[in-house]
Amino acid sequence: MPDDGTLDDETPEIEDAEEMVGDEPGDYGAANIQVLEGLQAVRKRPGMYIGSTGDRGLHHLVYEVVDNSIDEALADHCDLLRVTIHEDNSVTIEDNGRGIPVEQHPKHDRSALEIVMTVLHAGAKFETKTYKVSGGLHGVGISVVCALTEWMEAEVHREGQIHYQRYEQGIPSDPVEVIGSTDRTGTQISFRPDPEIFEDIDFDFLTLSTRMRELAYLNRGLRIELVDERERDDEGNPKQEAFEAEGGLVDFVEWMNRNKEPINKEIVAFEDTREDIEVQVAMQWTSDYTGNLHSFVNNINTHEGGTHVTGLKTALTRNLSDYAEENNLSPDDLDLKGDDCREGLTALVSVKVPEPQFEGQTKTRLGNSEVRGIVQSIVHDELSTWMLEHPDAADAIVERAVNAAEARQAARQARELARRKGLLESTSLPGKLADCSNRDPAKSELFIVEGDSAGGSAKQGRDRDTQAILPLRGKILNVQKSRLDRILQNNEIEALIQALGTSVGEEFDLEELRYDKVIIMTDADVDGAHIRTLLLTFFWNYMPELIREGHVYIAMPPLFRVRKGQKSEYVYSEDRKDRLVDEWGGNTTVQRFKGLGEMNPGQLWETCMDPETRSLGLVRVDDAIQAEQLFDVLMGDKVEPRREFILEHADEVQVLDV
Repeated sequence: MPDDGTLDDETPEIEDAEEMVGDEPGDYGAANIQVLEGLQAVRKRPGMYIGSTGDRGLHHLVYEVVDNSIDEALADHCDLLRVTIHEDNSVTIEDNGRGIPVEQHPKHDRSALEIVMTVLHAGAKFETKTYKVSGGLHGVGISVVCALTEWMEAEVHREGQIHYQRYEQGIPSDPVEVIGSTDRTGTQISFRPDPEIFEDIDFDFLTLSTRMRELAYLNRGLRIELVDERERDDEGNPKQEAFEAEGGLVDFVEWMNRNKEPINKEIVAFEDTREDIEVQVAMQWTSDYTGNLHSFVNNINTHEGGTHVTGLKTALTRNLSDYAEENNLSPDDLDLKGDDCREGLTALVSVKVPEPQFEGQTKTRLGNSEVRGIVQSIVHDELSTWMLEHPDAADAIVERAVNAAEARQAARQARELARRKGLLESTSLPGKLADCSNRDPAKSELFIVEGDSAGGSAKQGRDRDTQAILPLRGKILNVQKSRLDRILQNNEIEALIQALGTSVGEEFDLEELRYDKVIIMTDADVDGAHIRTLLLTFFWNYMPELIREGHVYIAMPPLFRVRKGQKSEYVYSEDRKDRLVDEWGGNTTVQRFKGLGEMNPGQLWETCMDPETRSLGLVRVDDAIQAEQLFDVLMGDKVEPRREFILEHADEVQVLDV
């Protein structure tokens, strides 16, 4: 075995391990130990490397390859990146970087290109000479992608020649060969995900474009092009978008706040480097009641924050508190808290760290202790200077924080009042709740239904042991436009908080959740969609862990029931209904469900509640920025963005005869 921990060509393979396994159940000896060679382990347990074999893991394949090009951009060797989705759902990622090395490796009788593509933990990112900073520090990226593809092709433009190699399920078809000459440098990787591995290989353009936009904002001067050959205009040109942001994080904040009313029109932005750690920050306060803080380390979105976020928050609270005290903007008995200072704040912090220490393979939280002090010091110094130079904006920001603190006190008083009434205690349940008899949260479900009529059918059709029903009367408050003190005065939200048992806001405790599944079951019409969106807005703003931890679901009620003789099928679209009527011919009857209340208990159980036959959609957030943008459009103050959204998606809406 080589001293770098990889397997060389002389390492013996254990191919007959299964023949050595004992026949007796419970045997456990040397013969039971299986050794998976090369990339076999990746194909056997793909979830260990890319998270899942669903939609998230599929798109992660593209991100892993793109990250290599981004690392070239970070090293100032690349300013153009193009991602192309082909008609067969294969993808090509090409850049104008230096190109992957192709010469023979000094310790292995193989091309460096082949080693990079087919050997785990092989790459140039384990030392800082080639890449000072990098996101792909674990060295498993592109080799994992190679293993999980039906085929992959690498084309490297380097030193005047074009080098090529093809791989099938991670195994090289032939040695690296020269197929032509070139006057440029760069790497082109093409692959098709393996349908044997992934549940679906249909790439989503919006998902990829969101990530490409994010990367363009984080890397000034880098142009990223996304092309989709599956969708073409009348002239035959493929759908495409290009992203380039000379303003970096400032442009990012402007884009995120484009539908909001800013308090400080000039965005607070600064960057500095200390102890080889580069820090970039951009911030703007708006009239919104919610705040959005997003963090990145070496272009990786650290969803769970980390030491860089802690440093930013600490400095921010200290700066605003000191300014309020020095300028007599706050009552003596009012202390500003972190949440007060961040109400309505859109903030981005991006750090470049030579040796980042991430907590876990998912890289969602930074652990470097030294980063906290560096970020805190830079933010404190730069923000203090900015506030002195912009006193009017600083006054407005601090006054906003003071108002938030006063509202927080009012919300606390409302919570205390609600608690005295038993409204926020898990032991007190709302009268309208039809609870289940099972007290094990892991086996319990809560259906949130629209109105008493649907609630009545659901109560009759449910499994009383495991399924609870909470009917809501009317539409809950739009929490995107309200503070917590007003939210807690809404009767329907009070009942919802009581039923879940988790409390809300700062006091939210996921451990107290009384039901493993929280299922939103509303009518399949415009009003039902509005109620569903209002509920999701509440969960995302005040109980985000419910969504992040996979507890929120959407029931999928049918629109029709098509019958002919003994044949019957529930139908979820107008097109499917029309096809069935044509296929089944005469004497076919169609029942239109105008709402859940029109379904009898048996029908509701069969289509929406029976775990064996129902269809549920899991609510998940792959990109928090994209989610926040959507809630701003749908539920924010500005009407025009909402109107544009409706017009853009009007062709996706079904108009039914009722």
